[in-house]
Amino acid sequence: MAEKKYEHLIVTELKGPEQMMAALPQYSKMGKRILWVDSGVVPGSFQMNISFYLHPTERGPEPHAHDVDEILGFFSSDPDNPYDLGAEIEFWMDDEKLIIDRSAMVFIPAGVKHCPLILRKVTKPIIHFSEVTSSEYTMKEKGWVS
Repeated sequence: MAEKKYEHLIVTELKGPEQMMAALPQYSKMGKRILWVDSGVVPGSFQMNISFYLHPTERGPEPHAHDVDEILGFFSSDPDNPYDLGAEIEFWMDDEKLIIDRSAMVFIPAGVKHCPLILRKVTKPIIHFSEVTSSEYTMKEKGWVS
């Protein structure tokens, strides 16, 4: 049977950069990565990934910035109460501590330092996504003001 013209654009299993795949055992302490797409998985794609956050954490990703914009999403897994996140997330942008406890999307402009992201409380799975508007996920380290 001939391959369909757009079939290669559909991602149905977890693939991604070697660094992300190698970090899966560590990542499993807080959640489960579901899918990842970037130009290495689908040529021409921007980078996006989606996960379930399942467990509280004592620390999270280190402060960093990107050369491009990023959007983070945190969504309730309860279709009957889609805005009750069932969680408390501590999230930092520059030197500002933010608490997210409802379904939310966060726009992070290019160059804005963000994180750590700490899951303070998780009472039900959180659906999480991250999207950067470049073909791969890259970070530039910055100092952190707390």
